Amino acid sequence: MTIKDIIINYSKKLENISDTPRLDVEILLEKALGGVDNLYIRLNLNKELTKDQEILFNDFIEDRLKGRPIAYIVENREFMGLDFYVKEGVLIPRPDTETLVEELIDICKSKENLHILDIGTGSGAITISLAKYLPTSMVKSLDISDIPLEVGKQNAITNGVSERIEFIKSDLFNSIENTDMKFDVIVSNPPYIPKCDIDTLHTQVKDYEPYNALEGGEDGLDFYRKITAQSKKYIKENGILAYEVGHDQAKDVAEIMVNNGYTNIYTKKDLQGIDRVVIGYKL
Repeated sequence: MTIKDIIINYSKKLENISDTPRLDVEILLEKALGGVDNLYIRLNLNKELTKDQEILFNDFIEDRLKGRPIAYIVENREFMGLDFYVKEGVLIPRPDTETLVEELIDICKSKENLHILDIGTGSGAITISLAKYLPTSMVKSLDISDIPLEVGKQNAITNGVSERIEFIKSDLFNSIENTDMKFDVIVSNPPYIPKCDIDTLHTQVKDYEPYNALEGGEDGLDFYRKITAQSKKYIKENGILAYEVGHDQAKDVAEIMVNNGYTNIYTKKDLQGIDRVVIGYKL
């Protein structure tokens, strides 16, 4: 079967699974062909796959047809222009989160030697991007689970920032509560899906991505309440608390921050026009 035939046939089959069926097929082809780029695919539409390549592609496409996320299959996701290794057990980086990172970089780009705390390592996307694009910063990255810490460390090495990041196993602030650590920036993309909404999520999210990175309590706001209340002990004067929030949560999260003494609070919209980021200052 030629590359062109595969693209036509399997794009059709993936229409009920993916919003980007053709792109998914092309990405899986790139992987099956040994890591070629998309230009190679487009310039070789009449090329026949070898038997081994076809077997490999079929394994990939069967996984995708079951709903397994494309990022877990190819073990990679691009974020902020950087490559991240991902596997099951870590939340897949999403474009929405780039809004949070871009805003923090813009706010902090003229500041030197920042101490940053990221709560919820995941793949390390926020942690590593901030370390990369704020090159004098030092970052501590906390996560309750071992797999994100392992993956984050690997991605920090790959992206050349491991010397400025410390990964710590911690349930929120627990592992640093007996220290005198204080930070210029505390940032988090916490679990924020209301418990009752989990079953309504797409198969590729609810059946594959880690539950404890999704579920944020009955109203989705549990972690915002906990982090905001506890953060006051660890944030410097004029320090920044920054969150990614769910599509309808910005007002509620801003109110939580006000009630905990944060000021100059504002929101930032993502590319879809949704209030995706909430930022406040401790004065």
